Amino acid sequence: MPELDILPADAANACLVGRVWRPEVEGPSIVTIRDGAVFDICDEVITMRDLCEADDPADMVSNTEGCFIGTLEEIAARSHEANRDLSGPWLLAPIDLQAVKALGVTFLVSLLERVIEEKAGGDPIKAATIRVDIETLIGKDLSRLQPGSSEAALLKESLLERGMWSQYLEVGIGPDPEIFTKAQPLSSVGYGADIGVLSTSSWNNPEPEVALAVNSRGRPVGATLANDVNLRDYEGRSALLLGKAKDNNASCSVGPFLRLFDSTFDLDDVGKIEVKLKVNGEDGFELSGSSSMTQISRDPSAVIADVIGPSHQYPDGLLLLLGTMFAPTEDREDPGKGFTHKPGDRVKISAEKLGCLSNIVRYCHECTPWTIGTAYLMRNLSIRGLI
Repeated sequence: MPELDILPADAANACLVGRVWRPEVEGPSIVTIRDGAVFDICDEVITMRDLCEADDPADMVSNTEGCFIGTLEEIAARSHEANRDLSGPWLLAPIDLQAVKALGVTFLVSLLERVIEEKAGGDPIKAATIRVDIETLIGKDLSRLQPGSSEAALLKESLLERGMWSQYLEVGIGPDPEIFTKAQPLSSVGYGADIGVLSTSSWNNPEPEVALAVNSRGRPVGATLANDVNLRDYEGRSALLLGKAKDNNASCSVGPFLRLFDSTFDLDDVGKIEVKLKVNGEDGFELSGSSSMTQISRDPSAVIADVIGPSHQYPDGLLLLLGTMFAPTEDREDPGKGFTHKPGDRVKISAEKLGCLSNIVRYCHECTPWTIGTAYLMRNLSIRGLI
């Protein structure tokens, strides 16, 4: 059975769209949710990319009747990969042809953990001692410091003199944000799917985030939840290993649905979202926390202008993960080693306005291989007479 909170608390007023895999056509369909029922709207909306390019995506969905394909309860239940029933549709990530980009160090509450990660060289045992040293020198509260400000420049000068400057401080309080490629188009997994960490990683964690769907004109059209799974040991060893730390099989989860902007939900509402994280391990371990988007250090509209514009185009739009507010430090086993995932962990990321994204952690090589790319999608849509 699906989690009761898969939908936003105000789902009756929300314009929700997603993607499902339909076994009978061996391909994906765009769907919308109405009163607990799932409607295929592919006759009018072929790809999520096309929907995001519409002048008014929410209005387009509300004026599309669609075809009933099942209740959300049964489709969400079928989406859990461990016991998936292949006889009917299941949920996919609610994006397709969009690039998947992510912001780093946009929450100052996690900035110090990134500095510690770097100084520890990816070693969780060293991190505890370094954490005390850095917090003594810099302090825990950087929330009032505006990135790129004169005050930030003075702090940088002071830290350089003490030999404590870091590449993470550069993007955390400097003028330019960190923007990286998290995953390839069509490679993200959705609600109920397994998410992956490398078996060679001994220090990793979930990164619960709010993500914006941005069209090719640089206009945000909706929001969803995402898990930017991160290998802290790889990234801590070297910034040049960021791709290895971030982009692996099933390492990006998105969903459960994209909530389109309309009269009930807009970018201002995104800025007020409280994100909750809960991890339950098969070993009985529990981790929970919550944090607010009000703590983000960079304005999302300003960052979008950094990502897409005259100097960099995305003709199919992009999904922009806005950065994580969490860097778990609670010891899971031995003192000083902090938190890391174990296979079988259930990760739930939730927000009142966006619903709940739930996944099970596996090793990347044990997750379902990514085989459905752009070429497959185009051929499938053609066979179905949709293009």
